[in-house]
Amino acid sequence: MAVPLFDTVTPLRPLRAAIEARIAEVMARGVFILGPEVAAFEHEFAAYLGVRHVVGVGNGTDAITIALRALGIRPGDEVVVPSLTFYATAEAAATAGATPVFCDVDPATRNITPDTVRAVLTSRTKAIVAVDLFGCPAPVPELRELGLPVLEDAAQAAGASLGGRRAGALGDAATFSFYPSKNLGALGDGGAIATDDDDVAELARTLRFHGSRDKSTFVEIGYNSRLDEIQAAVLRLFLVELDGWAAGRRAAACGYAEQGLGTYCGLPAVPADAEPAWHLYVVTHPEADAVLAGLAERGVRARGYYRTPVHRQPAMASFAARATELPATDELARTNIALPMSPVLSSDQVREVVAAAAAATGQR
Repeated sequence: MAVPLFDTVTPLRPLRAAIEARIAEVMARGVFILGPEVAAFEHEFAAYLGVRHVVGVGNGTDAITIALRALGIRPGDEVVVPSLTFYATAEAAATAGATPVFCDVDPATRNITPDTVRAVLTSRTKAIVAVDLFGCPAPVPELRELGLPVLEDAAQAAGASLGGRRAGALGDAATFSFYPSKNLGALGDGGAIATDDDDVAELARTLRFHGSRDKSTFVEIGYNSRLDEIQAAVLRLFLVELDGWAAGRRAAACGYAEQGLGTYCGLPAVPADAEPAWHLYVVTHPEADAVLAGLAERGVRARGYYRTPVHRQPAMASFAARATELPATDELARTNIALPMSPVLSSDQVREVVAAAAAATGQR
């Protein structure tokens, strides 16, 4: 049985007629930028998250850049970021004019912690970016006790929660990507900033439209980064499905554990008060590349993520020159294996993946 890493088609199949109808409505209306669909999605997503404001932008990378500037980050300020993340997390901080400072992660949860952040704080640190890696919320409430603004990068965690609060409502602000493979994905690029802070939201809205509030007076050097009407229209449909999709992801993760996957690979740890949404289900094995080859032989699509951590990427050399050793990051980068995960991963597919993992690790 071939098992894909992602399945972005099956969950949308029952929605196709509704998607086409929504797109037709937008085309008939003739308003394609910052119109009623964007406004409605921002309102509905804010209500879902339990925050006062959502600001739709062009993509998740711009969301981080704009959110950091809206939080007051200025050129030369230091921003603590994990290195075990997608490159865009640090890239966006640098684009905002900040100096990314890389910290290590907890080897069990793969997220940053107050201790790993504390180890790299200086008098120039002005913010922390906490990534909800692979869909498991970072300990944002504890990080906020360090006394610095915390931006929650929730790009992989739509539908997750921590302590009863939604991922995206945990920090001073949060960012989302709506890239099609995300938990809440669009039919193209899109992103959003969520916050309870009126001033942060207002500045984010200004920055997304060239630094203007009224299209004629420009008070900031901003960006052309706006969520478009067609993407907002389909996201409104998908938002209604998000909790069900997240439940499907959690069921797949439970199935992996119940079928004995932990016998063959190291499973991710979940904090007691967290309810992950598992954008990716990432296990570990000391011979990860050999296991990946064995999985491929059985038709199981899997891959290693972030094999070269961000602080070791060529473009980050000037920022990483003073980086401390990040042993957990380096080890997780070497040993991780992302297994198939989707809202519709069946029990048969789960069993096939576990059987393939057993064979690939030489234990069956």
